[in-house]
Order: sequence, then C-alpha cells, then structure tokens
Amino acid sequence: MTHTGPSGTRIAAFFDLDGTLIPGSANIPLAKAAFGAGLVSKRELALDLARNASFMLRGASDDSSAKVRDRILRGVKGHPGSEVERLADGFLDDLVATITPTMREVLAQHRAEGHELVLVSASPTEIVLRFAVAAGMDYGVGTTAGRDEAGCFDGTLAGPFCYKEGKAEVIRGLAATHGYDLAQCFAYSDSVSDEPMLAIVGNPVAVNPDHELRLMALAGGWRIVEVGRLRVAVNRTRRAARSAVTSPGKVWTRGRAELTRRREPIADSE
Repeated sequence: MTHTGPSGTRIAAFFDLDGTLIPGSANIPLAKAAFGAGLVSKRELALDLARNASFMLRGASDDSSAKVRDRILRGVKGHPGSEVERLADGFLDDLVATITPTMREVLAQHRAEGHELVLVSASPTEIVLRFAVAAGMDYGVGTTAGRDEAGCFDGTLAGPFCYKEGKAEVIRGLAATHGYDLAQCFAYSDSVSDEPMLAIVGNPVAVNPDHELRLMALAGGWRIVEVGRLRVAVNRTRRAARSAVTSPGKVWTRGRAELTRRREPIADSE
C-alpha cells in the first residue's frame, strides 16, 4: 500500500504514547518489571507509581519525567540491553491492550487514508519499538540509552531525550528521511509539553488535553478528542502504589506473552 496523500506526498500521523494512545505511562510497567528483576528498590517503585498517578491527574512535569528517566537509566546501568528487552517483552501485549477504543479507531482511520503511523515517545526505545510493531504502526522512536562495547547500558543517553523540543527534532528528522510533508501531517498528544511537536504539523490534535493544551487548542482551532477510561486507570495506579509500599511482591507479575513481530490489523470502526 502506498502511503501518500491526494497530491502524491507522503503523510504521517505522529502519536505520543503516554496519556494519548494509552492511559498513564509506559514507564510504569517497566518500573514494575525492573523491580521484579531486582533492578530498582521498593521505595523507587512506589515513587514511580505515585508520579504516574500525578501525571494522569495533572499531566507530566519536566521534573517528574526527568526523575523517572534518570532512575531507569541508573537502574539498568551495567545490565545487558537484552535483559531490558526481555522485560519489555514480558508486559508488552498487556500494554498494547490498553490502547483506548477511541484511539484504535483513530489509528484505523489514518491507516484507511493511507497515512503512515508513527509512535514518538519519551519512553525507552526498547518499549517504543516493540509497541509500534505490536500495534501495527510503521515506525517507533523513543529515548535511547547508551550502551558500552559489551552491549550493556552505561547510564547515559545515546541521543536526545525524546521530549518537548527533542520530540519535534525527531519528527523533523523523520520527515527529512521519509519525505513527509509536515504541512499535511497529523500529530496527537495530551500534554502541553508536546507543543513543539504539535506546532510543526498542519493538523495538530489534542487528546484529553491538560488545561494548558486545551486552551492552546481552543485558541488555535485545533481538533480535540475526548477519551474515557483515564479515571479508572488513575484509581488502579493509586492502589498499585499503596500495594508497592505494603506488599511489594504482589505488584509485579511477569506476563508470558512474547512480542508478535507480524502486524495485526486494527479493526475499523466503520
């Protein structure tokens, strides 16, 4: 299938992950899996779960996002990249299953229009790439941790933190590589932190936007998509945070499903 617009140009729909395609943060199941594998402490897990609940209620802050990022980088330092990939494989199918029905319809509509589907997230590349494949998307770009010559994480970033301006930079690079016409492309996000990404496409869409992004969308005449199920996810995360403090052994159950590397079709809503 050729992914082009009416004029023959290539069009992409760029999607944020956390709070946009899925409720909450993809870093949370990774933190749980890392705890189960002994890479992070009970206290660190509880803090990450609490920050996720705050994120879902008030949106991400630079401080909370950076702290989760830095904690994961510290936690995996010295461990083989293959170990984190294995952890991601363990919870991937459950994570993909949380894509909201509304956003599944959006993905299907863009696919029907011949648009390429691109996941762009601050979450680790090991999650983002697998999520994109399992969800039937064309590309996935995340935050890449540095590795040493032995393939172990070295506690640094191998590229820009895919957040705010870093995410817009990634999208410009993808457009240059794949020939996307950004003036005809779409971008979806829930947070004002993604204003740089939304500002460089011709069709920005706010998904369950935080207060600042909602004002920006209304002022700019952007499309706003309202998605349910977020409140339920907040309550579940709060319970998980309490459980992490009182009974850490119960908060992590490793999934057995392996990454399905072939594409599965996303049902069209029509």
